[in-house]
Amino acid sequence: MTDISGYVFKGGLRAGLVTLALYAQVITSITASAQSLIRDTEIEATLFEYSAPLLRAAGLNENNVDLYIVNDNTLNAFVTRGQNIFLHTGLILEAETPNQLKGVIAHEAGHIAGGHLARSDYGARGAYGAMLIAAGVGLAAILAGEGSAGALILGGSSQFGTLEFLSHTRTNESAADQYAVQYLERTGQSGRGLIQFFEKFRYQEVLSQARRYPYFRSHPLSSARIDALREVVNESPYTDTSDSPDDIKKMNMMKAKILGYLESPQIVFSKFPPDDVSSEARYARAVAYFRAASLNSAIREIDTLIASEPENPYFHELKGQILYESGRSESAIPSIRKALELKPGAPLFQVMLAQALMTTDTKPDVEEAVGLLKLALQRESGNSLAWYYLSLGYEELDQSAMAKYAVAEQAYNMGDLQRALSFAQRAREDLPQNIPQWRRAGDIVVIAEAQLALDRRRRNYRKP
Repeated sequence: MTDISGYVFKGGLRAGLVTLALYAQVITSITASAQSLIRDTEIEATLFEYSAPLLRAAGLNENNVDLYIVNDNTLNAFVTRGQNIFLHTGLILEAETPNQLKGVIAHEAGHIAGGHLARSDYGARGAYGAMLIAAGVGLAAILAGEGSAGALILGGSSQFGTLEFLSHTRTNESAADQYAVQYLERTGQSGRGLIQFFEKFRYQEVLSQARRYPYFRSHPLSSARIDALREVVNESPYTDTSDSPDDIKKMNMMKAKILGYLESPQIVFSKFPPDDVSSEARYARAVAYFRAASLNSAIREIDTLIASEPENPYFHELKGQILYESGRSESAIPSIRKALELKPGAPLFQVMLAQALMTTDTKPDVEEAVGLLKLALQRESGNSLAWYYLSLGYEELDQSAMAKYAVAEQAYNMGDLQRALSFAQRAREDLPQNIPQWRRAGDIVVIAEAQLALDRRRRNYRKP
């Protein structure tokens, strides 16, 4: 994982979940107590596969729902206005089966479809806005780190810990349970996983509010609620439906990857000793060796995985990342190319390949990098990391006006309106009139000036 200060990526399900991959350099600027957001191609693709049928069953457009993964080992999941679902890594790791995780997602979809947030306190709406802006969801949406572009760790805002004001009523909780069972049944799946998940934490009911997991502080659990849920689930024709082998494999790989990146290497090696030759064990160890700066061991594990599944793009991406982050950029290029070949159009694979190409300092490679970055931005127009590297590419190619425009876009998407205004004005002076970039720079000028003026009025209003 890489330090995320200063870069933005607007994402979620609607941005396309197959565009990102996780990085393994330890973040030193984020304290242990501060939550951050994780974006990962493979993890999000798995969650999208789990979520999309349930969201459609709820009457929601899966492309209009954003899913965020919070880097926090506590057990929690919640929804916010704008159809956002947040899942803690701790919850993903605690879920023992895909069906348990799907049950939680279906429950959260029930809160969205049931309009439970729309009926909550107006004051909470204001708190939501402030929190999400501070956390990087909004104009300064999702923070993306410098380094490789296959992955993002985002935000770093400790304000995720303040979400307890989102507590749902017991009535809303029971309704969301019923909705969840309906969505699972409509998709031919069992609701038993949700019961199993709740049963696992039934003891939370007797704990004081302060001692409960965050999830059960905002989602009050009761024996009566579990019993009511069980009664409905037992009547479903799909009660005994099991998870598919494919879903189970993807769940195991997802959890292994999360453990590899977020747990200490010592814990990973203890959980997955060398005599465990399963794919998930090798995956977790490859990441852990990478984080422990044991390059040869990491490459050995990932090469074994590639030999077993040569068409898996995430294995090639990880090898490319390991080489790139180890200072072997040119050696990384073939692996990243292969990952992109296996997953065409993945924007952050494109950005990652562009980064590696730009380190060669040859004009053909820089030109290819610029082309890749343009393609990535067609899909991810708010990816400020891509805009940053595009500005460098344009500068290398002596296209200074376009470089200024790219900096303006980068700053705008980071929420740095003053810098965005300055570079957009300079770009407008140098760009040919009426080309798309000239018009877009004008839009940035208008929006930035208006927002900065509003901010000044607000500051003056608050002065005594």
